[in-house]
Amino acid sequence: MSRLLTPLKKVRGLGSAKEGVHHWWMQRVSAVALVPLTLWAAFSVASMAGKPYEAVLTYFAAPFNVAMFTLFLFAGFYHASLGLQVFIEDYIHHENTKIVTLIAMKLLMVLLGTVSILAVLRVTFGG
Repeated sequence: MSRLLTPLKKVRGLGSAKEGVHHWWMQRVSAVALVPLTLWAAFSVASMAGKPYEAVLTYFAAPFNVAMFTLFLFAGFYHASLGLQVFIEDYIHHENTKIVTLIAMKLLMVLLGTVSILAVLRVTFGG
């Protein structure tokens, strides 16, 4: 049966794992989302330069600002995780080392992302 398939028909799938295109698209979508979020975060932080601590807390306690900063952190850690996964898969050739490194990286990204978002929420709710 496979002799009847053209070379193009054989490669139309998404790769051996059937998920390569999804990973690629998620990295592009998160990159596009990070453009306005990074600009917003950079201008927000820059506008707070020289202001008293209480003014900064008040600014980042506003619901819109908290939502934007949380989205920025989530998208940033998600995008970094996707990029590091590709890097590890491409440049670590020993299979056991690759698996351990991928697991450690994913756990570290979840930990850092969670701690970062909880820090923002702590500022928001004054805890």
